[in-house]
Amino acid sequence: MTTGQKAAGQQNRRLFAYSRGFWHGPRLRRILQLSGWDLRLGLPGPGDAVGVWGASPTAWRGRAIASRRGAGLVTVEDAFLRSVLPGRARGRIARRGPLGLLIDPFGLHFDPSRPSLIERLVAQGATAGHEQRAREGIARLRALDLSKYNAHRPDLPGPDPGYVMVIDQTRGDASLMGAGRDRFLAMLDAARREHPGRPILLRSHPETIRGLRPGHLGADDLRPGDILCDGEVSPWRLLENAHAVYAVSSQLGYEAVLAGHRPRLFGQPFYAGWGLSQDEIPLPPGRRGPASAGALFAASHLLAPVWYDPCRDRLTGFDGAVDQLEAEARAFRQDRDGHLAYGMRLWKRPFIARAFGDGRGVRFTDRPSAHVTLAWAGKADRLPGAIRVEDGFLRSRGLGAELTPPLSLIADDLGIYFDPGRESRLERLIGEGPPPGGAARAARLIAAIRDAGLSKYNLPDQGYRPPLAARRRILVPGQVENDASIRLGAGAERTNLDLLRRVRRDNPDACLIYKPHPDVEAGLRPGAIPVPDLRGLADEVAAAADPVALLAHVDEVWTITSTLGFEALLRGVPVTVLGAPFYAGWGLTRDLGPIPPRRQARPDPAALVHACLIAYPRYRDPVSGLPCPVEVAADRLKDGIGPRAPMLRLLAKVQGRLAGQSWLWRR
Repeated sequence: MTTGQKAAGQQNRRLFAYSRGFWHGPRLRRILQLSGWDLRLGLPGPGDAVGVWGASPTAWRGRAIASRRGAGLVTVEDAFLRSVLPGRARGRIARRGPLGLLIDPFGLHFDPSRPSLIERLVAQGATAGHEQRAREGIARLRALDLSKYNAHRPDLPGPDPGYVMVIDQTRGDASLMGAGRDRFLAMLDAARREHPGRPILLRSHPETIRGLRPGHLGADDLRPGDILCDGEVSPWRLLENAHAVYAVSSQLGYEAVLAGHRPRLFGQPFYAGWGLSQDEIPLPPGRRGPASAGALFAASHLLAPVWYDPCRDRLTGFDGAVDQLEAEARAFRQDRDGHLAYGMRLWKRPFIARAFGDGRGVRFTDRPSAHVTLAWAGKADRLPGAIRVEDGFLRSRGLGAELTPPLSLIADDLGIYFDPGRESRLERLIGEGPPPGGAARAARLIAAIRDAGLSKYNLPDQGYRPPLAARRRILVPGQVENDASIRLGAGAERTNLDLLRRVRRDNPDACLIYKPHPDVEAGLRPGAIPVPDLRGLADEVAAAADPVALLAHVDEVWTITSTLGFEALLRGVPVTVLGAPFYAGWGLTRDLGPIPPRRQARPDPAALVHACLIAYPRYRDPVSGLPCPVEVAADRLKDGIGPRAPMLRLLAKVQGRLAGQSWLWRR
């Protein structure tokens, strides 16, 4: 629990508010409620508190009533990781609200007239012991390209390095404490005088870029050779390439500190006065003092805020908030311009529209063209520029062939994981390795998946267990024989019968347990082996068995390209592959197939899992409807919660009765 949560939660007090924002923001009210505040209208009594929104134009009402009634005063502000879009932006994404709040019973972080909660935490040494978490948190935000607002485009190149970055803010910004255009002009003049010969880069505020609020400086204030940065370039990229940074009170100035700069400040923000900046307007003697950037980050991001998990509807910590913001930002950045989708079957289209609808929406077409931006992977051969879509590796409770909607989808802008003939985004992620904190997160995910017994389809366990045998037991998972992973990634063995023959030939004394693919067992896809052909090859046929349960009873797995091989790796079961599945060629499997030579990285299991289950797929929470991190999807699968689709269940029953005519719906 953070200090911000403790400060609010232990009091469990009534909070009276007189600003419209408290009552028109359902998420804000919910965070306050979960933090122990009972939001009220009326007049406070002894022991009550009055809540005001920062230094908003209506905050005076709350201050006046608190003073007259002898009530406490609590200021509320957005935390430093707020959302994808600014709160003033329009549309469904902007209306989601903040992921965290600063609920401060002492002051206001950008008001230097009295110490705020953040200042007290640093000054009183409460950040001691959080140094490592702070370093990892800063590194994680930089690696994931996350800031307060996150509508920027990480792939946009920034200007050439060496500029002096001058950060503008919006007019009337409360953190300016009354400073106006003259202050910004003085800052711009100082930047020119102190760095002669270097170009000035004027960074506009995100709300100014989106046309929501005017700034103080503009193109008319620049000279030839200067740069107006009013595009959606990553703030971290701008900071990395800056020679020097100038700010009044912007959060971007704080991020400059976190990026290793010593910014020149023309205001008195919360990050001034700690020896981390060059302060044009010093604080009074005795206020603040030397502190590290890590200590300040521990206070501002780890301890002071109250973070909210909108999918689980509960409070969380900094890492939980980052997980959620990462998921939302990834979805928005890929979908912001909208999609024209091709190759999507009719029953999938509603889920595709929701999964990729965080921007301008999804339109569908039955005609391939250069305008298509999204294509089902199996139908994207003629559309090299389209993002390829496929089911993720933690898909659902039920088969896709039985029209069960997915919780996870893959959107690959390079290739697709089951085609080893070209590099995929997954291969690149595996080669790059996990970001800071990623390996530990993946290790926790592996433990959660193993404890919950999760797999790709999470089918009911029919109770089958292989008989006890003194011989080495090998699980041989069957596959759909016309599956794209077989067509594109198989080696010499391309059928289930050939697979069994090869395993028996190489392991004559082993006990072979053959597990037919669920789609094949349901009669929906090809790949069935006639019973007479199984004799002498398979010692056991695990019909309708839970493959994950089987993994606990076997010594190894042999497969062509089955995802069950990946699930075996998660559980420490040795895997031999005869093809080139996405998890082969990285030093974690025994490879007997044609592995692409470009797979040179040697990740450990946690790094592989981070790429395959955290960084590569996209997840959509069926409860909140929000993009969500994999941990939420795993919880939903564990609890048996999936997208609601009653009409698809009815259609699936009809499909089951016509299993022999699957060509009708798989065209």
